[in-house]
Amino acid sequence: MGRLSVDLCGITLDNPVIPASGTFGFGYEFAELYDINVLGTFSFKGTTKDPRFGNPTPRIAECSMGMINAVGLQNPGVDKVISEELPKLKKCFNKKVMANVSGFSVEDYAYTCERLDKEEQVGWLEVNVSCPNVHGGGMSFGTDPAAAAEVTRAVKAVTTKPVIIKLSPNVTDIVSIAKACEDAGADGISLINTLLGMRIDLRTKKPVIANKMGGFSGPAIFPVAVRMVYQVANAVRIPVVGMGGVSTACDVIEMMLAGATAVQVGAANLTDPFACRDIINELPGAMDKYGIKDLKSIIGGAR
Repeated sequence: MGRLSVDLCGITLDNPVIPASGTFGFGYEFAELYDINVLGTFSFKGTTKDPRFGNPTPRIAECSMGMINAVGLQNPGVDKVISEELPKLKKCFNKKVMANVSGFSVEDYAYTCERLDKEEQVGWLEVNVSCPNVHGGGMSFGTDPAAAAEVTRAVKAVTTKPVIIKLSPNVTDIVSIAKACEDAGADGISLINTLLGMRIDLRTKKPVIANKMGGFSGPAIFPVAVRMVYQVANAVRIPVVGMGGVSTACDVIEMMLAGATAVQVGAANLTDPFACRDIINELPGAMDKYGIKDLKSIIGGAR
C-alpha cells in the first residue's frame, strides 16, 4: 500500500480522491480525456428505479465561487444502467465503482440497491437521501433521522456490499441524522450534498432556474462541508466520505484532517475535466510541504 492509499469500508483505494456523483457521468466520457484508473474510484450518475428526464430548463445558474444546479436526477433508470452503462464502463475502468442511488419511496431505494448490489463492478452503494432539487423525494428522507434510518435498514436488508448514506447539509442537526443511519446499519456516511440556493435575473425579475431553487456547490461551501465532516466524524464510528467545494490537494488534506477517510470532488469537474487527475498528481507535493508521510495517518487529525 502506498502513502496515498486508504481503506474505505474494507476496500483499498490507491488514493482518496473520488469524483462525486452527477459530475462525472458514468466515467467512460472522461476516459476519452485521460486514464481514469488513476482515481481512487468514482461515484457514478445518480440512478433511480425508473428513467427520469429531469427538471425543465434552464437548470444551471452561475454564482460567485460556485454554481446552482437543478438537473433533477436525469438518468436512464437502473435497468439501462446495468445493461448499457456498466458494460461501457468496464472497458475503461478496472476498479470497483461507487453506485449512487436515489429514490422516491423506501421501496424504490431498496429495489434499485438490490439490483446494483448484484453487479460485480459495484463496490459500494452510495444512497442519496439528500437531493435538494427533486420534488417529492430525495432530501425529504435525509432531513429526518427516522426516515433516513428507515431507508438505511431497507437497503441493508437486501444488499451485501457496503452502504454509504449521503446526507444533506440543509438541516439543523446533521449529527443526529448520521447517528441514526449508523444505528440502522450504515457502513459509512457521505457529506455534504449541495446547499439549497437561488438566483434571480434582474432583467426578467424572475428566478434564473426553472425549478426556482437548486443545489449550490463550489468552493464557497467548503468551510460548511469541513465543519459538518468534523462534527459527524467525531460522533460516529463508521467512515466518513467528505465533499463540498473541494478543488485542490490541500482541500483534500484539510477534509481528511477533519475526519474524512476519502474525499469527493464535485463542481470542480464541471469547470475542469482534469481536476481530479491534477489533484491526485499534486497530493504528494502537498503532503511533503506539511510533513505528512501517509494519508491514513492524518484521518481525523484535527480532533
